[in-house]
Amino acid sequence: MKDIKELITKYALQNAIKFKGKANPGNIIGKIIQEKSELKTKIKEISQEVQIIVKEVNQLSLDKQVKKLEKLAPELLEEKKSEKKTGLKELPNVKKKIIMRIAPSPSGPLHIGHSYILSLNYEYVKKYGGEFIVRIEDTNASNIYPKSYEMIPEDAKWLTQNNVDKIIIQSERINLYYDYALKLIEEEYAYVCECSQEEFKECSTGKTDCPCRNLNTEEATKRWHNMFTKYNEGEAVVRFKTDMQHNNPAMRDFPLFRINNDEHPKTGKEFRVWPLMNFSVAIDDMDLGITHALRGKDHADNAKKQAFIHKALGVPTPEAVSVGRINFTEGVEVSCSKVKPKVESGFYNGWDDIRLPFMKALKRRGFQAEALRRYAKEVGISKNDKSVTMKEFFKTINAFNKDIIDPTSYRYFFIENPVLIKIEGTPEKKIEMDLQPDNKKGGRKFKTKDEFYITKIDLETINDNKLCRLIDCINFVKDKKKLIYQDTGYKEYKEKGDKIMHWLPKSDYLVDVEILMPDNTIRKGLGEETMKKIKQGDIVQLERFGFCRLDQKEDDKLTFWFTHK
Repeated sequence: MKDIKELITKYALQNAIKFKGKANPGNIIGKIIQEKSELKTKIKEISQEVQIIVKEVNQLSLDKQVKKLEKLAPELLEEKKSEKKTGLKELPNVKKKIIMRIAPSPSGPLHIGHSYILSLNYEYVKKYGGEFIVRIEDTNASNIYPKSYEMIPEDAKWLTQNNVDKIIIQSERINLYYDYALKLIEEEYAYVCECSQEEFKECSTGKTDCPCRNLNTEEATKRWHNMFTKYNEGEAVVRFKTDMQHNNPAMRDFPLFRINNDEHPKTGKEFRVWPLMNFSVAIDDMDLGITHALRGKDHADNAKKQAFIHKALGVPTPEAVSVGRINFTEGVEVSCSKVKPKVESGFYNGWDDIRLPFMKALKRRGFQAEALRRYAKEVGISKNDKSVTMKEFFKTINAFNKDIIDPTSYRYFFIENPVLIKIEGTPEKKIEMDLQPDNKKGGRKFKTKDEFYITKIDLETINDNKLCRLIDCINFVKDKKKLIYQDTGYKEYKEKGDKIMHWLPKSDYLVDVEILMPDNTIRKGLGEETMKKIKQGDIVQLERFGFCRLDQKEDDKLTFWFTHK
């Protein structure tokens, strides 16, 4: 039997490592039969042993699973080593300290889409040594959610373990943009155009110069100053001079500034001439010394426009690195513009509503920033767009997060929908269990008699005359309607047992537990007395239920947020 246990253990470890810490019993049984076909006749006994060993293996951290397999069957790690490498590719042309940035618009807090690109930027800065900047692009007054000015930096600092070097807000740099706009106009790289959109489109389609393009510098400068006082919204824009016969229509004298009279949340009505994205980005990247910029493929034309501006100013353009988009499908909404009305109407309880894939909600559930960064590193830089369902995404994130929190999370019994049972003949016992399987220091103490709480579903599935076990406590059998104590131990249960279950002793000191689930439903039950020592914010593992974070603590009631299995 020892040889069979070792066989099961090595394949359980291999399968767990392959699937980021979670072994699948079905896959393991197939491997065992493939190696020892004579075991087909003992499939029932093998299956029971597999279930027990898989549970033990899945309680180990991924690092410990790897170390154990290295000792038991190192050859099974070769398959893992030969898998395609993922992670951070080398950046091109790294010659000095790198400076990178993420540039969200203040339309709401950061969500899982932001976490991918932000984490990539940060991990590269950490890899090479450098500076990481968060630049809030708020030059479009009509698409600003004022609370974002606090929420975005808070989320970014959480994701980077408080390693954001600078927070830049574009609306606070408006005079810098004006200085460079005037410079480009005076040096005849830009001009002020009075043509309507339709008139300019006709010129662009016909590949002919706009009448405003060739006005002298004095007139162009005069028009620039008039944008602040005389022109109405839509009557004038600043354009960059390129080539009106350029093969790409988007490159033909593209706009740099426009007039917008909307009130801005930070500057009010102080400014009415605002830079468009390509100009503000070009100036910021130059001024801040950005060396490398991760860009989606959809920004290829924008990168070219910014390069035009940099060339006119005689400065280098950041090294552009194309990154495919991650499109989240079949799941929760990630658009701030769609979520915001539901937050404001009360449909969602806030941006940290448990149903939302925003940083605030994930943090409150107990997800670790490192898990999101590991995901970004595994996906790495790919030019191909990637479609991911929320189920797929969270399967990966959950595995990373479990690997991080599992070694330090205390274990507790939680009995959902508890029912009280009496097991006749049970002697009084004192039982102590470990708070954490690896520390072997005890800490969970129980006094038991003959009455216990178990889950309703466990009670309903107890079979007559089959040996059952209350984990680390006692064995019993069901004889017709009675539950009767059996003076046997775990060894006997392993040989003949049918069902093992969690429990709590009947006691006046148990705690009421509520768990808020990702679908906003609430699960209720009882928790062991030791749980009273849990501090708000602690992440624990409720055995057979999952990891949870304590959100609220009041008297004898604990309210958790569910993290994941």
